[in-house]
Amino acid sequence: MKRKLRRSTTLPMLIVMLVLTALCPMDAWAQARKITGKISTSVGSEALQGVNVLVKGNSRKGAISDSQGLFSLEATPNDVLVVSFIGFKSKEIKVGNETSFTIALDEDATQLTELIVTGTRNVGRTLIESPVPVDVISIKDIMGSLPQMDLAQMLAVVAPSFNAVRSQGGDLNSHVDPVQLRNMAPNQILVLVNGKRRHTSALLITETAVGSPSTTVDLMTIPVAAIDRVEILRDGAAAQYGSDAVAGVVNIILKKGTNKLTGSLTGGGYANTGGQAGDLTKSGKPDGFNYQFDANYGFKINEKGYFNISGQITQRRPTLRPFVNDWGFFDKTYLNNLRTDKNGNPVITNPELISAQAAGNTSQITALTTESGLMAARGLTKADFAVYAGMPAITLGSTFYNAGYEINPTTTIYSFGGASYKYLEGFSCYFRRPSQTDRFNYLLYPNGFRPQMTSNTSDISNTVGIKSKVGDFSVDFSNTFGKNTMRLGMVNTFNASLGSNSPVNMNLGTHQFSQNSTNIDLSRYFKGVMNGLNIAFGAEMRVENYKIIKGQEESYSYGNAGILTVVKDGLLVGPDGKPLEDASSTPIVDANGKPLSVYAGQQVTVKSLSSNCQCFAGFGPKNERNEFRTTMAAYLDAELELTRKFLLAGAFRLENYSDFGGVTIGKLAGRYSLSKTLSIRGSIATGFRAPSLQELNYTHTATAFVPDANGIPQPLDVTTYPTNSTAARVLGIKGLRQEQSRTYGFGLTYQPMQGFEVTLDAYQIDVDNRIFRTSYFNASEVGNNYGEVIGDGEAQFFVNGADVRSKGLEAVGNYTLNLRRGQSVTFSLAAIFSKNTVLNRKTLNLNVENLTPDQVVGKYLSRDVVGQFETGTPRTKLIGSVVYRVNKFNAMLRGTYYGSVTERSVSSDNDGNFYDQTFSGQAIFDLSLGYDLNRNMKVSIGGSNILDKYPQILRSENQGFYLYSNNQQGSNGAYYYGRVSFNF
Repeated sequence: MKRKLRRSTTLPMLIVMLVLTALCPMDAWAQARKITGKISTSVGSEALQGVNVLVKGNSRKGAISDSQGLFSLEATPNDVLVVSFIGFKSKEIKVGNETSFTIALDEDATQLTELIVTGTRNVGRTLIESPVPVDVISIKDIMGSLPQMDLAQMLAVVAPSFNAVRSQGGDLNSHVDPVQLRNMAPNQILVLVNGKRRHTSALLITETAVGSPSTTVDLMTIPVAAIDRVEILRDGAAAQYGSDAVAGVVNIILKKGTNKLTGSLTGGGYANTGGQAGDLTKSGKPDGFNYQFDANYGFKINEKGYFNISGQITQRRPTLRPFVNDWGFFDKTYLNNLRTDKNGNPVITNPELISAQAAGNTSQITALTTESGLMAARGLTKADFAVYAGMPAITLGSTFYNAGYEINPTTTIYSFGGASYKYLEGFSCYFRRPSQTDRFNYLLYPNGFRPQMTSNTSDISNTVGIKSKVGDFSVDFSNTFGKNTMRLGMVNTFNASLGSNSPVNMNLGTHQFSQNSTNIDLSRYFKGVMNGLNIAFGAEMRVENYKIIKGQEESYSYGNAGILTVVKDGLLVGPDGKPLEDASSTPIVDANGKPLSVYAGQQVTVKSLSSNCQCFAGFGPKNERNEFRTTMAAYLDAELELTRKFLLAGAFRLENYSDFGGVTIGKLAGRYSLSKTLSIRGSIATGFRAPSLQELNYTHTATAFVPDANGIPQPLDVTTYPTNSTAARVLGIKGLRQEQSRTYGFGLTYQPMQGFEVTLDAYQIDVDNRIFRTSYFNASEVGNNYGEVIGDGEAQFFVNGADVRSKGLEAVGNYTLNLRRGQSVTFSLAAIFSKNTVLNRKTLNLNVENLTPDQVVGKYLSRDVVGQFETGTPRTKLIGSVVYRVNKFNAMLRGTYYGSVTERSVSSDNDGNFYDQTFSGQAIFDLSLGYDLNRNMKVSIGGSNILDKYPQILRSENQGFYLYSNNQQGSNGAYYYGRVSFNF
């Protein structure tokens, strides 16, 4: 599929602009010279990394201290250096005739200013001066006092626009936590590490919190101990960074420190009180015990370099949240031994009844022919047949490094990357009841079984680069490679069509995604152009590869356990002379009710037994893929200080995809200082997101469960077909197109005093051709002999289903108050008020015979999918926290409010009333108490959701796999932890 979007005529213009830029005068630099220095604490003389050093009156010119506390920049003798860092008092130092400085900073918790590198390619811009909203979260400072242990969940509780919905089931959806910004899809956020694009997981998550399929970066593969801080750019940035940056950018900055060993040991678990659903739940002992050890250490390399390495080991046990239903477990054929095999021989499923009949025990015979009686005889309860939702069991080991070496004063080589391994065993499958005769085997599972999905994920990444000077230009040349491999499996399962010879543990196949990016970035600062001009430009080449590798044959094949090969001509009867019976124990007869006539060698399907691995079919030869994509891009980025109060920034990008053609996008942003404490800012940008290779090529058959007339979920085999398949073309489904976006932002920043800052930002993001997944199409609905293409199952597809809009208002405020005798209190309040809307539902003229136009619209973009996007996640999220410190003691109390959620249904009662449900807002509280045992060791205890708040229960018509709504705080309940942190 190759589609050329637009021929660009702007490349010659770009070249002319770059040439003119290089010829700009630089007279002001003649008096400047190189200034170097080292920054440390006033107590203990500990080197400080990440300290801001700015030239006073020219905040565009500055530097950041490295892992040894060293910095360098250009300055004139008349310049004054402003040195600042979070938690320390700022200093001003006149340059004069000195070229080398030793600077010691005093601690002060009210200092909040720090430099950012995300959203700007100019060194020295502070958080409050940015023309677009950026959150800076110091992971190294907060990780010791948060109950959460992994990066995604940490960010979700401190940044209101960031979300990471942790699924408690749903096939593979719980195997990677998808990350989101501004209630947009996970694949509309770009993740960087040290400013370099991070590869996504190989997994395509088919059901996300906003109703659309998506890829995502697996943040769990990066150890938290390796991270210095995270910068979250809440603004469309595709023109600056490329595809996926529609909602914003998350930039993970790694540690550079040396000669310091830091780490922690954490343990915790869930109370598991069972919630408030009464007999539908089963309260149990505390579960979900988590253990994590992480450590970080850095080595100096000849006083000119550093090598910082981190490691993490995590062990998480599952949380079991059973839904004790009453759907009927044994049918009459099971209870009364009425089943037969394909040859017509009886299958004994109730041997207890045979024994009672032999003994002539009338009362026992009566009891054993009832479900409750047989369950009592076998020591079973309804809870043994319950559906399990809950968090998966995870074993994780990961390591990351960050290294750099100064070859000379202008040239540094650097490298960073890591490797991780994760084994996960999740709950994503319905219990297979003995009454489901097409997927039952008495010898293997006499009382039914509960399949479980597993995944073995390996992840590797590596970046190598060099930073230097070419004339007056700073140059950064790098190559980044990343690969994520996920081997999928199933335990406690079988292939019913293979009978008792089926394996019960299977390899379903392997998914693999790799990405290789080569970047060159150049920048130059022109002091003499107005109040300062920074120009940056560069190019990128990216190669991506997506593979689906087939699993073992038994996981996807159709066996002959239910197929009879006739030995001789005659009638299709069993040893008793009666007609053979199908899987539902119905005699197989002709129109006159007589046994069928058959001939020798004929193959007859007597039992229509389910094929494939139960719960999740394996990937077979028809699913295998090995697809490549190449992307070429060039950009121009400029920031002009028109006056000291007025900053204007712009970006322009050309990008060409080997499978989609070219695209041209741009961005314009500005900031104006109304006063020293108050500024306004705004931005407008166009963007794009090319469909991922996973979305273009994913194909698989899974078992969906659809409620019958009695509300009992019944299995249905559904295949997701790619848009270039025969199934798609026959139906009239078109190939996927790229999503195009327009982003508008306006906000203000207010900093009336040191230690107090407020930002308020409004945004609107319009996305055309948003990708969703259709509902199910079956052969009888489509007609046109569609059964010859898709068989007995049903089909669904990824489509450009709608034009959508997301808009909202974000507010962030922080205030630190220093009290007497080493006491301080920090207040934080953050909020997002958002709204998602489907502006225009796309509809195609599909080749369908037996559906009305309205029904086609409803299947192309179904009511529940629209509802999930518009109202399925909280549109209001508030986070308020208070942190109190006094000497060696500290305490943190955080409250999080999730707004109301409405889930829409496609099912309705006899009067046409849909089974929609609105869930009221929910508030949960986290608490942490910490104490410094000595200078090197700290202990903390606390919990998340300490009041053990469970969501509202689903209405009975919607109770299937889940008992509780999963779109607010989830149904795990209270979690309590303890942690020991060390620093040597």
